[in-house]
Amino acid sequence: MQRLACISVDLDEIHHYGGIHGMDPASTSASDGSHAVYDVAVPRFEAFSAAAGLPLTFFVVGEDAVRPANAKTLVRLTLAGHELGNHSWRHRYDLTRLSAEQMRTEVEQGAQAIEAATGVTPTGFRAPGYLLNDRLVRVLAACGVGYDSSVFPCPAYFAAKLAALSAHRLRGRASRSIVDSPTVLVAPRTPYRMGSPYFRRGRGLLELPIQVTPGLRLPVIGTALTLAGPALAGWLLRQVAREPFVNLELHGIDLLEAGDAPPGLARYQPDLRIPLAKKRAVLTSVVELLRSRGFRFVRLDQAAAVFQAEP
Repeated sequence: MQRLACISVDLDEIHHYGGIHGMDPASTSASDGSHAVYDVAVPRFEAFSAAAGLPLTFFVVGEDAVRPANAKTLVRLTLAGHELGNHSWRHRYDLTRLSAEQMRTEVEQGAQAIEAATGVTPTGFRAPGYLLNDRLVRVLAACGVGYDSSVFPCPAYFAAKLAALSAHRLRGRASRSIVDSPTVLVAPRTPYRMGSPYFRRGRGLLELPIQVTPGLRLPVIGTALTLAGPALAGWLLRQVAREPFVNLELHGIDLLEAGDAPPGLARYQPDLRIPLAKKRAVLTSVVELLRSRGFRFVRLDQAAAVFQAEP
């Protein structure tokens, strides 16, 4: 089998990070930098993609596609050959706790907003906060989703998220983020068709899990790589570069720095304190390392087509 690598970017806008950290909504929605992900980060990802000569998959929050400037950006990404995936309508972190009808609304309205803005219907889905359950998987299948890429079987991430939310509670800060069942930690870390429960192999919807290393299942995502620095990031990449498929997930904020975002956010979001030049250097080294190991970069829908064709 050919060796494939995908880079996807979740376009969570600045106000979502404010919600995670319990910040006053006014501080992230009505200030300079409130649209930094679309206005600043996306053009940087476009430049990175062009320089590296590779396509990207962008997961879009539906309600963000309604903003006229964002819609123009999404059209431009589509025309450049990038994939747009569905990241739900409002990016509700409690999506798995909603009724099946509410889940379906979030999935369908997200897809409809992307289609209305670009004329393209997304085939892939990524759940807010990487949170899945069997009810949501059934909704995705009923909505005709072609593949999902939400499963993140990473004990280190689960523990860090739990610790961060506990710290917020101790400080009296109300986070919109949640921690769901740890059963995801036993899910396959390589592409599989979901069964029942979703973290077991079966014959259902194709899942392309977020990348973790073999063994300890350490995170190999944009935030982890940029915080780790070049040496440790290189070590993490070498652990997964022996495999036939690498699914590297980033966020728009991975190409932002403190001066791009509203004042105060960098206090709670440590990766914003990393200089942009260092972030770019890490991402460039990732591409170079994977290419040196024989990987071909494709969009997630293109990788999904390869796995769906296999028995």
